[in-house]
Amino acid sequence: MSNVFDIPMNNVYDIRQFLKKFGTFIYTKDKIGDLQMMESELDELYKAGILPIREYQVARHILRAEEIRIKQERAK
Repeated sequence: MSNVFDIPMNNVYDIRQFLKKFGTFIYTKDKIGDLQMMESELDELYKAGILPIREYQVARHILRAEEIRIKQERAK
């Protein structure tokens, strides 16, 4: 039997795949909005005791770094 943590979270795509295991599909036309919604879902999984602290911290860092990257790209 496969563990939900078999998916390493190294980038936004990995986080999307992880959230899909819980029935969460987030795709809108707003990239930053998607990132914020994913972060909110991760918060809920962490608070529910499903997501360990280390994976939670790594995933939040990835999402926030991507949000900063998108904002900087838009500012150019």
